[in-house]
Formats: sequence, C-alpha cells, structure tokens
Amino acid sequence: MNWFAKFEKKFSKYAIRNLMFYIIILYAVGFVMNTFFNGLYDAYFALDFAKIFQGQVWRLVTFIIQPPSDSIFFVVFVLYFYYLIGTVLERIWGSFRFNVYFFTGVILNIIAALIIYLIWGVSFHLSTNYINLALFMAFALEQPDMEVLLFFIIPIKIKWMAILDAVIFGITIVFGYLVPFLPMNVWYSLYYAGFLAPSYTMCFANATAALVSMLNFIIFFFLYKKGPAKTGTQRNYNKAMKTAKKAQQNARKREEARQHEYQQMNNAQQMNNPQLSRGRLPKHRCAVCGRTELDDDTLTFRYCSKCAGNYEYCSEHLYTHIHVTDEK
Repeated sequence: MNWFAKFEKKFSKYAIRNLMFYIIILYAVGFVMNTFFNGLYDAYFALDFAKIFQGQVWRLVTFIIQPPSDSIFFVVFVLYFYYLIGTVLERIWGSFRFNVYFFTGVILNIIAALIIYLIWGVSFHLSTNYINLALFMAFALEQPDMEVLLFFIIPIKIKWMAILDAVIFGITIVFGYLVPFLPMNVWYSLYYAGFLAPSYTMCFANATAALVSMLNFIIFFFLYKKGPAKTGTQRNYNKAMKTAKKAQQNARKREEARQHEYQQMNNAQQMNNPQLSRGRLPKHRCAVCGRTELDDDTLTFRYCSKCAGNYEYCSEHLYTHIHVTDEK
C-alpha cells in the first residue's frame, strides 16, 4: 500500500532491530518472577483495567513480560521457538514491518481487555497468548512447509499446526458468542474440551479477546501483505529490463532469419556457380548488419564472449550490440 510505504520510509529509522531478542529477555524475566515470586505478576504487572483506572498505568506495558509457558521443562524450547519465529519474520519483512506487526498485536490486546472491562465489567487479565499466536500464524503463512517435532517426536509441518490453531480459535469465537443458544450438553462438552468458559460472561470475554487480538493477523495480511507500491526507480528499472529482454529476443529472431537467408543464398550460389565453394564464400558475417569481408575488405570481425552462441560482429557493432542470452 502506498500510504504504508510512505509511513515506513518516514519512520523506519525508529524501528528496533532484533526486537524478538529483547522480547525473549522480558519473557525470561517474567518466568523467573512467576517461579520465585508467585503472585507478584498478577499483583503489580498484569493487564488489569480495574487497577489501571486506579492509576497503575504501567500495567499497559508490563503485562508483556508474561512468558508463553510456566513449565520449567518446556520454557527453554518455547522461548527458543518464538525467538526463531521473530527473527525469521524480521528477516523476511524487515525490522520496521515486524515492529509494526508485533506492537499492533500489543495494542489490540489492550483494546480487547478494555472492551471486555467496559461492556461486561470483567477485569480480564489478557496474557501474551494472542500476541504469540498472531506471530505463529504469520510465521506459518510465510514458512508453511517447515517441520517441527511435535512432543519432540512427531514431525509435523507448521501449516497443519496453524490450521489446528485457527480451528480452535474459530470455535472459541463463534460458539463463545452463540453460547446462550447452545444446548447445555453441547456447552459443557465444549467446556470440558477447553473451548468455552463455565459462564456466559467469560465465554463472551474469551470470544471478544480472541477476535480483537487476531485482527492483527487479519489486517496485516489482507491489507499490508501485498507490500508497498513500487517506487519510480523500481518501475523504470523493471521497464528497462523488459525492454532489454524484448530487444534480445528480437535480435535472436533477426539472427536466425539472417542465418536462414544466408544458408539459402549459399545453396543457390553453389548451384549456379560451383567455383564459389572453392574460396569465394565469405568467412565472416556480422550478426547485426549482415556485412562480410566481401562487402568491405577493411572490416574486421570478432566473436563476442558475452553472447550465448557463436555470434560474430564487425568492428562497428562489436561494442554496440545487445548481448544474446539463453533466457527464454
């Protein structure tokens, strides 16, 4: 998009390079906090709008230190996996675009928690789960065929894991809003499967959190993924390359026509005057103008080392012709 290209050009200098490295450090700090100071995160750092409206505005930032896993066994692998995701996305998109994507997810997470608080009066402690999910979905779209070991044993492609996550969150969103209309047995089945909450309010809150947070992925890949419009320099370069390629194709066709005409002329001359086959035929012919040493004995001829094939040129066209390549 053209406006995004202008935005990127103006503010790209402020992008944080290797952003995911710093995020992983924050996750590590959060993990240590949860392990050795249980309850400290919820008391002072969680995204709690009831406390934020009381003046604890730092929670709008500090909530992102919550790690994606509290398991001592899995945390190292999880942190490494998200570091891999972040660095790959930054390498593909560039630092600025990755910064925009990540921090848009953070802002939408905050908005989701605010909506839930204002509508249902629930101070919903939204974690970084949806932010990380948006990163994972983006990574799966960019690297769908990459394989990971599920449970460290089963090889599975990233795209299948992403599809499974999309189905789970689709169920959470759709049935979360439809829960008042669901039969009780269906509701409790989805609750025990981990898709729904035990109350109407929490179902609505979960559905809203999932929907708003995942807007980051939807907006970015349906609006920005096409990339910014090409600059004038890029358009001129592409146009020049197309023109040069067309000129090469035309030169190849002209040379093929000359060779065919030359062969027909030789055949005709040999039939009419066999003596021409004993030294009167030209040994050199320019691939551009078609002149030979019989036309002008002062002409010199050279083969071009940059052309694909045995193309010979007179001194006038040796340095001015368009090189013939093997490209089709």
